[in-house]
Amino acid sequence: MSNITAEIEQHIKSALDEDDLDLPSLPEVALEIQDVADSDTVSAQSLSLVIGKDAGLAAQLVRIANSPMFRATRSIDDLSQAISRLGVDYSANIVTGLAMRQMFQATSEMVDNKLRQVWKMSTEVASWSALLCKKYTQLRPDQATLAGLTHCIGVLPILGWVEEHDNMIRDSMTLDRVIDSLHPTIGTMILKHWNFAEEIVSVPEHYASLNHQADKADYIDVVSVAHLLALHDTDHPILESNWQSSPAFTRLGLNPDWEQDEMTELLSEVQEVQSVFQ
Repeated sequence: MSNITAEIEQHIKSALDEDDLDLPSLPEVALEIQDVADSDTVSAQSLSLVIGKDAGLAAQLVRIANSPMFRATRSIDDLSQAISRLGVDYSANIVTGLAMRQMFQATSEMVDNKLRQVWKMSTEVASWSALLCKKYTQLRPDQATLAGLTHCIGVLPILGWVEEHDNMIRDSMTLDRVIDSLHPTIGTMILKHWNFAEEIVSVPEHYASLNHQADKADYIDVVSVAHLLALHDTDHPILESNWQSSPAFTRLGLNPDWEQDEMTELLSEVQEVQSVFQ
């Protein structure tokens, strides 16, 4: 690791230790959705009143309810009907994830480009996670989607720090090294700060480990495999390792050496799911 990368890491770690690194807050609409979803009297109607305040999120949720993932025979255009079809918990989790798009904004070109890359990757991992979860596990696809969307959430405060100290990082390679080193730990801190479910909180810190151990498939396994599949046609360093031997594939009952036709079919389904996040 270069001296400048190590120096920047130390600066960010010191900011963390001194509680001087701003952890992002959930968007206001996501907080409202969480409050309503946690209420004993929550219903499709009460949740639709909150989601309906944001026309963009409402439209996206209707698109999801009409998407191929649910293979519905009848198209709907009403938000309450969409929530009824998806379920209150599913709808709340998905819209919470969609609302995070608002957080991926920056002022400098380098940071803005990185945020766009991270959001695109997050939506692809989330789409793979939803598909894998539905096809190969008994886990909840909505939780898997949210875990996929937030697996890189630790990047946000790092990029916020970089914008404030733009004299320290001037190239994307140094920025990538800092992010890869620090975002998993910070991501788990953020999800704890947001009071997310423990099964999701642990994902950022462990999804990149190829040796994660568990008695049965969990959301770490789902996001780990989704992450590898999202990288399958890139030159990412993780693909230089023996990633096909990861026990996550075994726990999901998957063979990483898919035939090309099967991979093409899966990719097509993933792209359909990912389109709702655009």
